Amino acid sequence: MTFIKSFSFLEQYWKFFVYGLYITVALAIISIVLGTILGVILAMMKRSRFKLVSIIAKAYIGFIRDTPLLVQIYIVYIGLPMLLGFDVPDFTTGIVALTLYSAAYIAEIIRSGIESLPIGQFEAASSLAMSRWRMMKDIILPQAIKNILPALGNQFIGNVKDSSLVSVLGINDLMYQAQTVRGSTALGIQPILVASVIYLVLTWLLNCILALYERRLKISDNR
Repeated sequence: MTFIKSFSFLEQYWKFFVYGLYITVALAIISIVLGTILGVILAMMKRSRFKLVSIIAKAYIGFIRDTPLLVQIYIVYIGLPMLLGFDVPDFTTGIVALTLYSAAYIAEIIRSGIESLPIGQFEAASSLAMSRWRMMKDIILPQAIKNILPALGNQFIGNVKDSSLVSVLGINDLMYQAQTVRGSTALGIQPILVASVIYLVLTWLLNCILALYERRLKISDNR
């Protein structure tokens, strides 16, 4: 009972967690949208007939996938102001870091989606003398994206969880707010448990939405 009563701090600090949840969801949504755009570009670059363009994309994807996200966050945090010549807001830094991170994984998802399509789709487009860009835009990408939407949904869920790392920059996300409450209340694990439950509920809801969409997608494909 004493442990349960220790959660009474929520009466005073619940707004901290609500605001942190808002920032976390905003980070995830913006980074997944921008990451998808950049991911499509990277996927096209990796499949390019120009070897140098393909090598650049492969090197970028390899670096992002083979290094920790926390390291990438610090690189962006330190390197972006040096590159631009002025200070960058922490929220923007977090968006950039998560976007660059998710783009590499999304590029691989899109690439696998393209390569999963029957070769006849490419041959049919070529027989119509379509340009490579038009073939990708009008025929290949629409089909590939339909096939990979569940994987993109999983990447979005991953972004929600990975966003907790940007709290090291001082961004007022859910994890940062939990740490703030810890400092204000001198409590140990309780604020962290509250944040964990919120993450759990959020990802569970997203998984339910994703599962519902996948079922509807299968029904539409069977018609």
